[in-house]
Amino acid sequence: TETTKDLAKAVGIQCVVFNCSDGIDYLIMAKFFKGLAATGAWACFDEFNRINVEVLSVVAQQILTIQRAKAKMVKSFMFEGTQLPLRMSASVFITMNPGYAGRAELPDNLKALFRSCAMMVPDYALIGEILLYSNGYMEARNLSRKIVQTYKLCSEQLSSQ
Repeated sequence: TETTKDLAKAVGIQCVVFNCSDGIDYLIMAKFFKGLAATGAWACFDEFNRINVEVLSVVAQQILTIQRAKAKMVKSFMFEGTQLPLRMSASVFITMNPGYAGRAELPDNLKALFRSCAMMVPDYALIGEILLYSNGYMEARNLSRKIVQTYKLCSEQLSSQ
């Protein structure tokens, strides 16, 4: 989510983050997609796999309709019975944590519409070590581990104020 927001900010496109739940239906999603297509904004649907599988199947068709219109480079297209203008910058991003309870597996027709990208926690000690070595520190490995440990203890024991 943060990566998508940062990328949108860097390229100057509005990004709307939407926290998904099992109460979302295909009509809500259709309204959202209509707004995206017409404005050219990006949407990041957080915890997308919390939406019911039945709704996800319909959402896949809605996204496919937009993607096909973008592939044809049309200025407007028919979406859910409404003629809409299409801005080419419109895009949909999803995030999901597949291991949690209450999360649905994405249908195959929906998986095919997205490129997956696995995220992981960076090795802060290694990053710090490289930065310290590049600035001339001879004991960078030990120093970077101490710095990471210090920041970890600060984040655990100090308030955010």
